[in-house]
Amino acid sequence: MRNDVVFNDSNRLLMSERQKNTPSNRLRKSDVNQHLPEILFITSYPPRECGIATYSQDLIKALNNKFNHSFKISICSLESDNEKHVYTDDVKYILNTDNARAYMKLAELINDNDAIQMVMVQHEFGFFDKKEADFKQFLDILAKPVVLVFHTVLPNPNELLRINVQLIANLCESVVVMTNSSAEILTKDYRIAHEKITVIPHGTHLVPHSDKALLKEKYHVSGRKVLSTFGLLSSGKSIETTLDALPAIIKKNPDVLFLIIGKTHPGVLKQEGERYRRMLESKVEALQLQQYVRFINHYITLPDLLEYLQLTDIYLFTSKDPNQAVSGTFSYAMSCGCAIISTPIPHAREVLKNDGGIIIDFESPKQLSKAVIKLLGDEILRKNISSNGLHRIVSTAWENAAIAHAILFEKITDGKVSLHYKIPVVNLNHVKRMTTKVGMIQFAIINQPDIDSGYTLDDNARAMVAMCQHYELTKDKADIAYIAIYLNFIKYCLQPNGSFLNYVNEDGIFTEQNYETNLNDSNGRAIWALGYLIAVGDLLPLELTIDADSILQCALANVHQIHSTRAMAFIIKGLYYRNIKNRLVQDMLLITRLANRLVQMYRHEADEEWVWFESYLTYGNSILPEAMLCAWMATGEPIYKEIAKFSFDFLLSKIFTENRIKVISNKGWSHRGDESVQEIVGGEQPIDIAYTILALSKFYEIFRDTSYKSKMEIAFNWFLGNNHLHQIIYNPCTGGCYDGLEDSYINLNQGAESTVSYLMARLTIEKSFQGRVNAERPSDYYLKFNRQNHLV
Repeated sequence: MRNDVVFNDSNRLLMSERQKNTPSNRLRKSDVNQHLPEILFITSYPPRECGIATYSQDLIKALNNKFNHSFKISICSLESDNEKHVYTDDVKYILNTDNARAYMKLAELINDNDAIQMVMVQHEFGFFDKKEADFKQFLDILAKPVVLVFHTVLPNPNELLRINVQLIANLCESVVVMTNSSAEILTKDYRIAHEKITVIPHGTHLVPHSDKALLKEKYHVSGRKVLSTFGLLSSGKSIETTLDALPAIIKKNPDVLFLIIGKTHPGVLKQEGERYRRMLESKVEALQLQQYVRFINHYITLPDLLEYLQLTDIYLFTSKDPNQAVSGTFSYAMSCGCAIISTPIPHAREVLKNDGGIIIDFESPKQLSKAVIKLLGDEILRKNISSNGLHRIVSTAWENAAIAHAILFEKITDGKVSLHYKIPVVNLNHVKRMTTKVGMIQFAIINQPDIDSGYTLDDNARAMVAMCQHYELTKDKADIAYIAIYLNFIKYCLQPNGSFLNYVNEDGIFTEQNYETNLNDSNGRAIWALGYLIAVGDLLPLELTIDADSILQCALANVHQIHSTRAMAFIIKGLYYRNIKNRLVQDMLLITRLANRLVQMYRHEADEEWVWFESYLTYGNSILPEAMLCAWMATGEPIYKEIAKFSFDFLLSKIFTENRIKVISNKGWSHRGDESVQEIVGGEQPIDIAYTILALSKFYEIFRDTSYKSKMEIAFNWFLGNNHLHQIIYNPCTGGCYDGLEDSYINLNQGAESTVSYLMARLTIEKSFQGRVNAERPSDYYLKFNRQNHLV
């Protein structure tokens, strides 16, 4: 479709302005997008088959999925006289790197385009080796800031290479590398200023960590111990190292199977055809390995590739290039939870240290066979290495890579790029996976439900609120069965005296922990959940509402003995919701009694500097002012509203900065007069973010103060990466939420509390913004994932 270009034949450069402005192209652009700052990626790009092309496609896709109304990405694809392709409409320009005039013309077009605010170049020496001087001149005459990504950083350079890299770096505003090792080489060997370098690891795909046995059955490898490697084949991968190691491995493990996944590299195919693959096939025959080796040399989609990696027991990376800075294939395998054995490329030495994997020498079949035999013979060691590697690599998810790049865009463009996170679609998969016929399981190991952890009233009460929220918004009949499960669990925990027990083991037996722990807060949460169900009862089957009301009425017999601050707040909220439609005199009296207790606490503690109910801020703080607001909404008593507003604004002043939330850390409560606790990093829990969002929604509903609404967005963005680590807390692949934000890492377990907290927050955002949340429809999301996420 690009038959009208500025330069014809081998001098192809770009689509003409006339073609870009055809009606079909104009219709695809929104008015908003036309005014967004444009970022031009100069890179190889699919259908070209190379690692950088796939990398750029994944990065651009992640950026577009992660941010909305923030920037517009356009692409200039790199070609040569010998490598030309037909591209999709994503590609705006085409640069023939063999043509000197094309560099200058592209620079002029970029400089003349006021929309382009920044240029990002994906650099590999092979792209520009014939025209290195023209490439540097191109960088020199660009009037827009340039960020350049070095995909290869060679140590111990000769003087010519050092000067060349220095000149390229000096012509750029910033350079990006993917490992700390590469950054160190640039500073020490090339004398590039540390301040100019940003380390952004190679992105990896989030995966659901599906059941290995089921995947092996799906791909017809059941009963086999699977070794695998993947990527575009070339002699540099040294696959023969594994083949030479296999006879020794097979002696100890006759059920082993080695999968070689990937087509021959197109560049290799042009130069020597399938010579390398044929050599490997001949070696397989010579060593009589036919039943132990399987070549998968056809085109496979990314989802299929990730499943192959998830069923893999040990991933083998045998590259013989000591200067290979980073490997995308290596990163993908780690993100799929593979135990890794690798040659000592810099990337491997960096991420596999401290029991993250096993390092072997280059081209050493003996070391490889020894390492494989060791891991296959020790399942605990293999799982530990897999877990360590996964925890180390998960921060490199493409979502986090997108955040890191976007923050760099914001910095380089001097604020012309303003970041707006795209709200994920609502995903109930993990909530449902965590739910049995009994109730919602308490903990998960990564995203696998841990039935040994049992169940809690707390989690099932919150889950019932969340599922009622979802049903209220969607009227999805499938929700009713889950609401009934959670309600029945709450009923099961109700004791004859009107109190609730909290802890139930996997066999449905109440545990001793119930008698060793104060359960007032759990009792309050149950009453809140029951009241919430009653509030939406007109939408639900009548028997659920009747049952919930009966349970709540029994529970009220016990509330007079409860004096826990947060428990009283939960009870007020539950009674408020119960009485939205019909005010019950006894409930109004109880709300008043409990609210007056909170008023007394407030008056005892509050002064001009400390406007709070207690002398400290701990967990779940926002439910206290929210409860006071609910008490006012139920009774009309003005002092409740006044205290609600004063105390909530005080709390917000402690946990919000201009564009970020930092809730009170569970590593240290905030005491009156002690500001040092604000310096504690980490210990932030999803539940505190969620409770804050619920309260902000209620306060915005009453006061219509837009600052509350904007803080809702800021708080929700904490889940999406606007936190001190700039990493996602919500996992869009599983629908689960990580259990906590720590000082230097994310707790990857996706338990009930965190997952339901996220869901409550997400649904509150949906309701408060009345659907205007820029979310993709689920059908669109999965359609695009299956259509676009391909890797050869």
